[in-house]
Amino acid sequence: MRTPSRGGMLSLAGALVAGGLLVGCGKKEQVKPTPEVAVVTMQPEKVAVTFELPGRTSAFLMAEVHPQVNGIIQQRLFTEGADVKQGDLLYQIDPRPYQAAYDSAAAALARAEANLPAIRKRAERFKELLAVHAVGQQDYDDASAAQKQAEAEVQALKAAAESARINLGYTRIVAPISGRVGKSNVTPGALAAAYQGPAFTTIQQLDQVYVDSPQSSAALLGIQRNLAANRIKGSADSAKVKLLLEDGTPYPQTGILKFSDVTVDPTTGSQLLRMVFPNPRHVLLPGMYVRAIVEEGVAEQAILVPQQGVTRDPKGNAIAMVVGASDKIEQRTLKVDRAIGAKWLVTEGLSAGDRVVVEGLQKIRPGAAVKVVPASSNPAPAAPAAKK
Repeated sequence: MRTPSRGGMLSLAGALVAGGLLVGCGKKEQVKPTPEVAVVTMQPEKVAVTFELPGRTSAFLMAEVHPQVNGIIQQRLFTEGADVKQGDLLYQIDPRPYQAAYDSAAAALARAEANLPAIRKRAERFKELLAVHAVGQQDYDDASAAQKQAEAEVQALKAAAESARINLGYTRIVAPISGRVGKSNVTPGALAAAYQGPAFTTIQQLDQVYVDSPQSSAALLGIQRNLAANRIKGSADSAKVKLLLEDGTPYPQTGILKFSDVTVDPTTGSQLLRMVFPNPRHVLLPGMYVRAIVEEGVAEQAILVPQQGVTRDPKGNAIAMVVGASDKIEQRTLKVDRAIGAKWLVTEGLSAGDRVVVEGLQKIRPGAAVKVVPASSNPAPAAPAAKK
């Protein structure tokens, strides 16, 4: 076997070294590709600003029916759950004792009124006789006093007869308002005690209903600041209100904010809002749990950023990555007001024209250069956020 010469070995070694150098040069020439990100350019939008509150419904008018005289209930003259009109007879209390009292008072009044003309004429005659000194002054004074006493007695008996008539009328317990009557708490044969015990029944007017809901006083201060800063236009005291029923179904009628309490509850830090809703089909019943969506106002120049473009730093502050000059990443700290659909309403930190990164956040850091590509037409939905 022929051994290679020394010159050949040197040539081989040189070739290997050159090959290594070439490989090393090839690795140095590899450049890490620029990360691609999808952005959304911020544009001012006109949006209705709302807040959602839990609440309970209550009747627009409600009247408890109580007896005003004592006696035995003879009849109940209504159907439980039916609609009644003001003045309809609901219960009949035994009227006989009160009829007798009224008849007695009326008879006493009639007797007094029958005696009064004669007493008046006697006083008039004594007055004429006194003028010609046919009777003494004392006789005239006695006749005049008798007339005044008889007239006063007639007035007292009229009052007694009227009181007896009113009590007789109270034996007919009628509906004080129009509305829907509830269940009856008494039956015929029961003893009615005037102004005592539970109500016989309750009538509630349901053509309109109230929705009472507490609102945080801090939220009220936020509304006032937004109005003062012209971020929104409108007034919470004249807002339109929509309603979600207990099962999440939207209520078809729109209500109005009727009343805002002037006192903050110190135990809860909230104040009461009262809203009025039309209820022509009586879908809303007193005591139902509902959610009211109150239109706070209109933001004419709102900045809305997709929720997937907003993250949180270790301190919990909202942050967004923005593609700035020279296509480099800038980190912005935001102040978000509330969620509107799948977007955040941003009050500070972003302005019109800013390009917010919504895809590719995991590949970038502040100061890095990026390549901007169009955002996906159907981005992944963000996690649901609680409304304010």
